[in-house]
Amino acid sequence: MAKKTDTNDNTNFALGKENYKLLAIGFCIIVLGFLLMMGGKSDDPNQFSEEIFSFRRITLAPIVVLAGFAFEVWAIMKKPKKNEEDKKQ
Repeated sequence: MAKKTDTNDNTNFALGKENYKLLAIGFCIIVLGFLLMMGGKSDDPNQFSEEIFSFRRITLAPIVVLAGFAFEVWAIMKKPKKNEEDKKQ
């Protein structure tokens, strides 16, 4: 006799649906940080540009990237909420 399987069972996934959404948000935060680091090159290769030392590239962008990685860790560690159906059983 074959076992009856429940199609709503989330045992195939390591994390819950909310965790995967939070992981996607964290990934977007990391990409935003790397986009903030872009730029600052000089038009003339013989001329040095001071734009690479701006606050955005040296301070803000690394903080945003690290915050994105911390958010990713939190998203993985966060326990998924129990459904109402699971509480009744």
